Amino acid sequence: MFNPLPIALSVHLLSVIVWVGGMFFAHQALRPAAVETLDPPQRLSLWVATFKRFFPWVWLAVTLILVSGFWMLSLYPKAPLFMHIMMGLGIVMMLIFGHVFFAPYKKLELAVAEKRWTDGAKSLGQIRMLIGINLSLGLITAVVAVAGKYYL
Repeated sequence: MFNPLPIALSVHLLSVIVWVGGMFFAHQALRPAAVETLDPPQRLSLWVATFKRFFPWVWLAVTLILVSGFWMLSLYPKAPLFMHIMMGLGIVMMLIFGHVFFAPYKKLELAVAEKRWTDGAKSLGQIRMLIGINLSLGLITAVVAVAGKYYL
């Protein structure tokens, strides 16, 4: 008999890897390298180009995580607490990403297009802080997903 659970788990995991791994790379590797090697106009332009390529992947990942997560949770009439914690943290992360996309990222795009580098730097600073929060939540969520049943 066909069991779709392994497929849902695989889609869920791969989507999390794309999103959280992308945040880790951007926050811990790309950002310091850009600060070290690029002047503000080039750095801000690089971030707009990077986000323009990364954020569609995040939208896809968020959609797949949400759909697969709710579907898998529905398979457990009495889901353990760690699953609810994982879902709650994931939803908070998605809301933060939505804010990043529709507020500071849109401001960053506009500032760079208009060559308002100070405004762009302010928006990028907001994005950096929010991605740092989301990255932390993502790493905590990963631990809850894997080891939560042992802690709770």
